[in-house]
Amino acid sequence: MPNTRLPSLRFLIGFEAAARLGNYSRAADELCLSQSAISHQIAQLEQHVGQPLFRRQGRGVELTVAGRLLFESVGKSLDQIRGGLARIETYMDEHLVTVVCPAPIAHGWLQPRLDLLHRAHPRLVPIVSVDETARYIDELDVDIAITREPLKQQGVHEVPLLDDALIAVAAPALAARLPASKPEVHGERAGLLCLEDDLTSEDIGPFIREHFAGLPRRAIYDDPRLLLDACLRGRGVALLSRLMADDALREGSLKRLKAYPARPAGRLWISRIEGEPRMPLVKDVFDGLLAYAAASS
Repeated sequence: MPNTRLPSLRFLIGFEAAARLGNYSRAADELCLSQSAISHQIAQLEQHVGQPLFRRQGRGVELTVAGRLLFESVGKSLDQIRGGLARIETYMDEHLVTVVCPAPIAHGWLQPRLDLLHRAHPRLVPIVSVDETARYIDELDVDIAITREPLKQQGVHEVPLLDDALIAVAAPALAARLPASKPEVHGERAGLLCLEDDLTSEDIGPFIREHFAGLPRRAIYDDPRLLLDACLRGRGVALLSRLMADDALREGSLKRLKAYPARPAGRLWISRIEGEPRMPLVKDVFDGLLAYAAASS
């Protein structure tokens, strides 16, 4: 019958270090132990599993077949433990706040608001993620989530943040050549830049065909950040999220073309843990983003 009793964690840590470094002496130095202590731990572990785990190789050691099997499992397990400890350390850092946000919104609207938050909270270290699959509010991985739909999670406080819209924009030099009173001549002077998903969308596609039919297609992208970049370079008129274009519009590097109607693009929600968050700074950032959203609406 196999031995299902787990060996001492100290033995496993000594074994993992010796296996990774290929040397008892180096493992001892890393763990601040004597070489004889490492040798004793590994001897005890070999007695526990009933198999030799190392063989001598020059001045070092190499793993046996049994040792390689054990090292694969122990290495992964210790990495998970180290990762968990690192996450706890991050969780306890009162200056770190993790915000998950869709990439276009983070790129255009959130980034400049982080500058404002830093002025109010100089020691703030925001962790900004655009991985929308990691939006579950759990007080450890995600402090604040900005999402296109309410999360509807138990124990989560969420409120509307901003309403987005698709708007026509162009670089200032190009916009100056497109008279607002004569959109019918725009096609002679500019082309349309848009997203592939928008063109094929059952909702946005007809809107583009109705209002932008006079503009020949200049380029089609599958990433809104590439679309924004192309528009900033003056390559054409772009149909962009107002929130993604927010920073460029405020700086004047893009101009809105009012000859074309805006199309509502949904509401954004902001969420955090209900009640008191893990650190007061989380609530400060949450409330600050709400205030900035109200000011920019």
